[in-house]
Amino acid sequence: MHRKIAVVACLLAMIGVALGAFGSHILGARLGEDALKTFQTGIQYHFIHALAMLIAAVGIGVWGASRRLIWAAWLFFAGIIMFSGSLYLLSTTGLKIFGPITPLGGLAFIAGWILLALSFGRQTSVNR
Repeated sequence: MHRKIAVVACLLAMIGVALGAFGSHILGARLGEDALKTFQTGIQYHFIHALAMLIAAVGIGVWGASRRLIWAAWLFFAGIIMFSGSLYLLSTTGLKIFGPITPLGGLAFIAGWILLALSFGRQTSVNR
């Protein structure tokens, strides 16, 4: 399970790089300043949470597959899709219908961090 999560996290980071390049090289000239800032916020949260997902995968590899760590990883994934994805769509299309999705992604991020903290707080090292 942790390898699958790690691979997905790495793919998400790669997509984040591609979208970041797309945003700065192509969208920069086409979007207004506010829309570009919105897109860049999506990129920032995308990267942070791809790395958080990778951290959860490493935790699973070290301590085993706990429900909390697995849920944390997939909540980070869901948050990237909902939070960053809605910001990408909002900034590139201008359609306000995507705006209400963003907070749901934020809640997924928060829940993921809570579960990650609870998991790390309860785990003991194999070397102890």
